[in-house]
Amino acid sequence: MELRDKVVVVTGAGSGIGAALVERFGRETPRVVVGVDLRGADRTVDVTDAEAVAALVRDVEAEHGPIDLYCSNAGIATGLGVDAPEEVWRRTWDVNVMGTVNAARALLPSVRARGEGYLLVTASAAGLLTNLGDAPYSATKHAAVGLAEWLAITHGDDGLKVSCLCPQGVRTPMLMGGIDAGEESAKVVELMGIVEPSLVADVVVDGLRDERFLILPHPEVAEYQVNKATSPDRWIGGMRKLQRRLTGG
Repeated sequence: MELRDKVVVVTGAGSGIGAALVERFGRETPRVVVGVDLRGADRTVDVTDAEAVAALVRDVEAEHGPIDLYCSNAGIATGLGVDAPEEVWRRTWDVNVMGTVNAARALLPSVRARGEGYLLVTASAAGLLTNLGDAPYSATKHAAVGLAEWLAITHGDDGLKVSCLCPQGVRTPMLMGGIDAGEESAKVVELMGIVEPSLVADVVVDGLRDERFLILPHPEVAEYQVNKATSPDRWIGGMRKLQRRLTGG
């Protein structure tokens, strides 16, 4: 997909990857890029509210024409384990998974009518691998990848193209807010290969141009995924060692 003259919507656009996508897409001379967030963006929409998302799609299409690319980018992390409170699990699911479900429900009628449309789902390398120290994030990002795959398979013949963005570490408020200046945190930064949101946005533009399903700003994630599939027991053992290294256990 070339973004010239396209109508684009980006959720989670107030900061981080979403803000970088809005800025980078704007350099491709689209017709319009609509940034959506609970704060700091063009429009304020709660992606967990199905009717609000449907109204957003209707309003954008009424004002600018059919949406060519919808970026389901809003996401949250918790830093908690399985003992996270029920409301945390529910909120993480609602944002990281149902945000995309609500978008797909709202977009599909137009996609079927036109025979075309594009959905970019921001998941995470955690959705292909795992995230040490965050059970709700890991589980819901796996679900986000699975949902993106299902949409690509089930609605590809309707004209829906799907890409799934799976970065590892990105210098965003969500990630860096949970990393202090200590020695162990420095190890995390080094091991995750943290990159800037602007680099992610550049990789996304290239991935959309090639219409790749998996967009990987960290190419090594593909190798890790192969290792995991080839020998899952060995991979889990290696991740346990990594966890002990990071926690000093």
